[in-house]
Amino acid sequence: MKKVIVSKDAPAAVGPYSQAVAFGNLLFCAGQIPIDPVSGEIVSEDVTEQTERVCQNIAHVLKANEMTFANVVKTTVFLTDLANFAAMNAVYAKYFTEPFPARSTIQVAGLPRGAKVEIEVIAAA
Repeated sequence: MKKVIVSKDAPAAVGPYSQAVAFGNLLFCAGQIPIDPVSGEIVSEDVTEQTERVCQNIAHVLKANEMTFANVVKTTVFLTDLANFAAMNAVYAKYFTEPFPARSTIQVAGLPRGAKVEIEVIAAA
């Protein structure tokens, strides 16, 4: 049975989707963009600061299901410019540690609200 997971410390969904859905021992998290949950605005134009906010948002969603980054088994990173890969990766490495989750990184034409980075995760208990 699926269960909707909501964190008041992460940005509310901006469309018809859930922040995350738990199913059995798995947690499927919607992609997080760098929205500050208090102001509702993108935090910065800087991809480093954006990635920090994205990871903080992910941490709050994971915590709402009593999980941490250690539970993450797969990530998908969306970047509007792969030239930002190194800057994103430096921040990513502070949150995701060994054993690292599997990861895909994709350059996309655009992201919601003009974000430069979006990350979605799948976690397992």
